[in-house]
Amino acid sequence: MTLTERLMSVVAFAMLVVFLGVLILYVPRVDLGVVLLVTILLCAYDLFWHKTPARD
Repeated sequence: MTLTERLMSVVAFAMLVVFLGVLILYVPRVDLGVVLLVTILLCAYDLFWHKTPARD
């Protein structure tokens, strides 16, 4: 993964967290908070910990 790809991934992840954070601030429900937390954790796993297949 190149530096540009990594930087764009971090920016996209930050924008997702901010968007979902605004949602939870204005709709403070426990069940919604759990769903948003799971969404953020799945996205973080996919972006930062998941190994991509080797390119040929």
